[in-house]
Amino acid sequence: MTGAISITVRVSMTIRKRGERQVIVSLDGSVLPGAPRQATTAADSALLKALAQAFRWKRMLEDGRYASVSDIARAEKLDRTYVGDMLRLTLLAPAVVEAIVDSRQSAGLTLPVLMKPFAVDWLKQAWIIDSEAQSAQRIEPRHRT
Repeated sequence: MTGAISITVRVSMTIRKRGERQVIVSLDGSVLPGAPRQATTAADSALLKALAQAFRWKRMLEDGRYASVSDIARAEKLDRTYVGDMLRLTLLAPAVVEAIVDSRQSAGLTLPVLMKPFAVDWLKQAWIIDSEAQSAQRIEPRHRT
C-alpha cells in the first residue's frame, strides 16, 4: 500500500454577498450548477430591525404610553442618545423606507450610514443618503396617482 495522495482542484468562481445570502457565480458571470438560479437579495436585517424599533417607539410616544425619549430609554434600559438617534429613522422619506424594506437600497446604505445626521426634507434625503452610500443609482420618491 502506498502513501496518501493529495489532489488539488481549482475552480474559478466568485462568492458574492447579496444582503445576507452568498451566491456562487463563475468568473464569466454565469450561475454555477447547483447554485440558486437567480441571485436574490435579502433585506439588511439590522437595518430592518432598527426601522421597526424606531417606528414602534414613535407609536408608543404618539399613543402616550411614554411621555418622552428619556422614558423609553429608561424602560428599555438603553442610552437616551441611542433612542433619540434611532427615532430619527422615522424621519426617512417613504421612498427610502420602501427601498430598504424591498431590499432595493444600495449596498453602502447601512445602519451606521443612516445613524449619521441627514436632511429632514424628503426630496433632499434621497440625494444625501445616496451620496453617503456612494451609490450609482438614486432612490426616487414614488408618486401615486
